[in-house]
Amino acid sequence: MKNKIHDFLESDLLERYLLGETDNLETAKTERYIALYPEVRKAYDELQDNLEAYVKLHAIKAPEGLKETILHKISKQKKNNSKFYRFAIAASIVALLFAGSAFFFYDQNQDLMEKNTIVNNKIKTLEMDMRLELEDIRNQYIVLNNPNTKRLNIRGNKKAQELKAVAYVNPVKKLSYINVSHLPQLPEEQCYQMWAEVNGEMVNLGVIKQFDDKEKLLALPYADQAVGYITIEPKGGNLAPSVENIVADIKY
Repeated sequence: MKNKIHDFLESDLLERYLLGETDNLETAKTERYIALYPEVRKAYDELQDNLEAYVKLHAIKAPEGLKETILHKISKQKKNNSKFYRFAIAASIVALLFAGSAFFFYDQNQDLMEKNTIVNNKIKTLEMDMRLELEDIRNQYIVLNNPNTKRLNIRGNKKAQELKAVAYVNPVKKLSYINVSHLPQLPEEQCYQMWAEVNGEMVNLGVIKQFDDKEKLLALPYADQAVGYITIEPKGGNLAPSVENIVADIKY
C-alpha cells in the first residue's frame, strides 16, 4: 500500500488535478486518493497553498488607468456613434439637394470605424500579453514544484567569478528556466547577454539586465543536451556570441 501511495505522489497527477488538466478517470482517481489517504491529502493541501501563494506573489497587475482608458474610449465611441447617426439623418435630407455632401459623411464613418478598430486591436493585444504572462507563471510553478525538476547551480569563470545563477530543468514537462541572482559589475560600455544552443542552432535570449527582483526566472528553450551561455558583449548586445568572452556555460 505504501508503494502505491508513494508512486502516486511521485507522479504529477496532483499538480495536473490542481491545475485542471486531468481527464475524467484521472480526476476520479485523484479525488479517491485524497479522500482515502491522509498523506495524499496533506500533499494536496500543501500544493494548493503553494500555488495560491505563488500566484499572489506573481500576480499580474493591469496597467494603471487601463479601466478608465477603456471606459473613456467606449464613452467617446458612443458619443461619436450618436453624432454620426444625427449627421446621417441630416445628410439624407440635404442629399436631395446636394448629392456631393454624402461623401463627407462616408468619410466620417470610415474614420470612426478605423478608430474603433485601433481600440479593439489594443485591447486584444493586452489580453494576449496577459494570457502569455499567466501561462509563463503557470509553467514556472510547475517547474519549481515538480519532483522531476533538476536544479543546477551555476558559477562564473575567472572573468566573472561572482556570477551566481540556478537553472531549473524538467525533462518530463520539457520546461527549463534560469534565475541569475548576481552579476559582477561591468564597465558602462559592456553588458551581459544570454544565449542557448538548441539542436545545433544558437538562439539569442537577449541582454541580461541588473534587476531588483532576485527571484526572477528567465525561460530557456528546452531540448535534449542543450547548452546555455552567458557572455560579455558591447553595450546593447551582439548578433552573435563572443566566444572569447564566455563567462558561464549551462549544460542542461
